Amino acid sequence: MDNARSIFWASLIVVWFGVLWGIYWLPLRQIAALGLTGPWGTIAIILVAVVVLLPWGWRGRHALFASHPMAIASLILGGCSLMFYSLGLLYGRVAIIVILFYLTPIWSTIIGRYLCGWPITRARVAALLAGLIGLILMLGADGEVPFPRGLGEWLGLASGFAWAVASIGIKVKATAGPAESTFLFAVGALLGGLILAPALAPLPDVAGLARPGTMVLWVIITGVVWWAVSIVGLLWATTKLEPARLGILLMSEVLVSVLSAAVIAGELFSVTELIGGSLVLVAGVLEFLPDRDRRAH
Repeated sequence: MDNARSIFWASLIVVWFGVLWGIYWLPLRQIAALGLTGPWGTIAIILVAVVVLLPWGWRGRHALFASHPMAIASLILGGCSLMFYSLGLLYGRVAIIVILFYLTPIWSTIIGRYLCGWPITRARVAALLAGLIGLILMLGADGEVPFPRGLGEWLGLASGFAWAVASIGIKVKATAGPAESTFLFAVGALLGGLILAPALAPLPDVAGLARPGTMVLWVIITGVVWWAVSIVGLLWATTKLEPARLGILLMSEVLVSVLSAAVIAGELFSVTELIGGSLVLVAGVLEFLPDRDRRAH
């Protein structure tokens, strides 16, 4: 009974995470509109998360120090991947960026095969083909060469690739708990943002902000709810759910992103983009379905 209850709550948390991150672009763009433009708004958000998570990071420091170097590097890279994702949402079309991020199964399959020696099953071959065709259709929807156009799409693509690399390292080597892992995750995002920021946008004139109180409130809420609480919840849920259930439930983020961007921001898909995006989602579902080839052995 306790196990069933844990699975129920973990599933609810994952769906909540997906819905929450499906509208993550809203506070990001609101903060940018209030004066913290470019990466600086995201840096402020993550700084709040680092401060909130610091007590857990300190308490779990021994577990972090005892972690394999690959686990530490993977958590930091995972944070960088979400920084890329955040910036992609600012500089690109929301739905396109989200789906580019969800190309992760393609990169995971390729990296797992050639770096880790993991077998490529029929389901993964199908996922790889569906994802690649979807990518080509999405990026070439205007009849142009299927190549990322603009900084936002490059960041979206980079975020998915970086997350694929990070998730493999976390899966193989991570041993620390959810809270201290999220702290290191946030530190990685902060470092990535500070490295990118000078090249992307000048430091904003904080003294000239029209509504600093409103901006600070948005930053605190986003840092606490989106980065601290939700990511800790997701990392806890991953210990309770099978990968197939976890991955498919996370697809709620794509649905919410596409609908919210269409209704609120007027960002609509063309027919070709819709077909391409659907193929990317099919690739994700195929990747997360139970592996029959493996069970047969």
